[in-house]
Amino acid sequence: MLSKLPRWIWIGIWVLAFVAGAVNVVGFLCFSHQSVTHLTGTTSMLGASLGTVNMRAMVRYLSILASFVFGAFVSGYTVRDGALQLGRQYGVIMMAEALLLYISPHLLAHTSMWGIYLASCACGLQNGMVTNYSGAVVRTTHVSGMFTDLGLFLGNALRGQVYDRRRLQMCCLVISGFLLGGVAGSCLFSVLGVFALYVPATIVLLAAFSYFSYASIIPS
Repeated sequence: MLSKLPRWIWIGIWVLAFVAGAVNVVGFLCFSHQSVTHLTGTTSMLGASLGTVNMRAMVRYLSILASFVFGAFVSGYTVRDGALQLGRQYGVIMMAEALLLYISPHLLAHTSMWGIYLASCACGLQNGMVTNYSGAVVRTTHVSGMFTDLGLFLGNALRGQVYDRRRLQMCCLVISGFLLGGVAGSCLFSVLGVFALYVPATIVLLAAFSYFSYASIIPS
C-alpha cells in the first residue's frame, strides 16, 4: 500500500502530522491542559470520572470524544470511497479543519471548553481523511502505532528478518512531523498564547489550496 502512495501524499502526511503536533501542544499548554489529537488519555480520564461519579468531568470528556468522532464521521461521509484519487473532497475537509482551528482560539481565550471541542473535531476530520485514503495504514494525529511499528522493525532487523523499509520511512516521517509540530506549537504558544493555533490553521488552509491547484492540473 505504501509503495503505491505518490510523492504528494508523503509530503502531505508530514505536513498534517506537523499540524497535529502543534495543535496538541497548544491544547496541553492552554487552560484545559487537554490533549485533542488522540483519545487514549481522554478515554482513561472518562473512566476515572465515571469511577468517581464526577458528572462535570464526565460531560467534558464525553464531549471531547464525541467531537473527535463527529469530525471523523464528517470525513467518512464526505470522502466516501477509501480509494485514493485526485478530485475527491480532501481539500474540502482541510478547509473545514482550518476553519475550526481559526475559531477555536477565540473560545479558548475566554476559557471556554468549546474551543477544545472544535480543535478535537478538527483533528477528527484530519485523522478520518488520512485513514480513509490510506486504508488505515497511516494516522497523522497520534504516534503510538508508529512507535510500535518502529520497535517491531528494529526487532526484526536485529534478527535478520525482512522488514518493510517504506513502512519504516513512514513511521519516521510521521514521528518527526508530530514532534517538530510540538516544538513549533510550544514556541508559538510562548509568544501568541492560544492564538498560536492560527499557524497550523493557515498551514492546513494552504495545503487545501495546494491540493485544489494540484488536482486541477494533474490527471486523476
